[in-house]
Amino acid sequence: MNGETIVVGGGVIGLTSAVVLAEAGHRVRLWSPGEPGATTSAVAGGLWWPYRIEPEERVGAWALRSLEVYAGLLDRPEETGARLVSGVHAATPLDGLGAWAAEVDGLRAATEAEYTPGDGLWARLPVLDMPTHLTWLLGRLEAAGGRVERRTVTSLAEAAEGARAVVNCTGLGAAHLVPDAGMRPVRGQLVVVENPGVDTWFTHTGTGSESTYFIPQPGRLLLGGTAEAGADSLEPDPVTAREIVARCAGLRPEIAGARVLGHRVGLRPERAGGVRLEREELPGGGVLVHNYGHGGAGVTVAWGMRRRGGGPAGRVRGRAYRPPGRRCPPRREGGAGTGSLVEGQDLTWMRSPPSPSSSGPVMPTGSPALSGPWPGPMRISKSPSYFS
Repeated sequence: MNGETIVVGGGVIGLTSAVVLAEAGHRVRLWSPGEPGATTSAVAGGLWWPYRIEPEERVGAWALRSLEVYAGLLDRPEETGARLVSGVHAATPLDGLGAWAAEVDGLRAATEAEYTPGDGLWARLPVLDMPTHLTWLLGRLEAAGGRVERRTVTSLAEAAEGARAVVNCTGLGAAHLVPDAGMRPVRGQLVVVENPGVDTWFTHTGTGSESTYFIPQPGRLLLGGTAEAGADSLEPDPVTAREIVARCAGLRPEIAGARVLGHRVGLRPERAGGVRLEREELPGGGVLVHNYGHGGAGVTVAWGMRRRGGGPAGRVRGRAYRPPGRRCPPRREGGAGTGSLVEGQDLTWMRSPPSPSSSGPVMPTGSPALSGPWPGPMRISKSPSYFS
């Protein structure tokens, strides 16, 4: 056993965890079966908002810490992928949210001009272009001395043999690696179209497996979506894609004629009982930290998994980030300022020691979103579910 820390999982949770540890001075290796970032995280819409994640009493604090960090990245959108975009959450009463909502600057009830039914929330929130952001995280990890290894893991014990500390960020893979019977996939499908001029986002999560959202990203518009609990197919369903486009076009008619660029499917790693953020002592003196089960909010809470005593939340590279116009929480000083991954625990041990597929063709890229037949082959960017 050496003094290294191995982070298992190359999605936004794994990459962010690795960055935090490497920048705190730990020797970090990140194991991923493919290119880091080529995961469910790359399919995510990238809007900061606590969605399908528990436990509710802890999620707000995690999300607010991440919000502070993203606010500090807004001045370099081409590099970090972070932009501030306005939009409406439909059917979301303000008094139905947790105490965290009071800390989000400008969050208010939408006006009739912004959302006619009058039961929505208006907000100006960070939206991350996920491919860009994941690439930026990878570069930041390497700049801090972290190493990335393409490696398929069959057992967490395999990682523990070669390191003093292992951080398990395997998402759905935890179902087999831990094993954790509480893990289940929640399938999300979206359609990518050329942006016809939509510059605001919109979400309506609904109560069943269907949701409606559109999120503007550089050079494209993401249309969604679904939340199919227990479904694990990574093939895009053509009927579902048509319905997604139709729902979005019902709100913004110009979407109907937008050229289709592609179809995306990802599996959200949801866990019964909520996120598992827990430390285990291993035989031989090693430590295993579990950090998985973030559901539909991995992007939203990625920077929040830091202990209270490890320096001010949101402090990255020596300065605390503050969203425009929002008051910054009081600093919590303590320890050596080396953030770790489990709240309330001093993890100085991290220092060096003395399915079914669709039955028809998907709309080909290049066609208008709501016109013509669907001939031709499927076009999909598959997202491996093994790492989150």
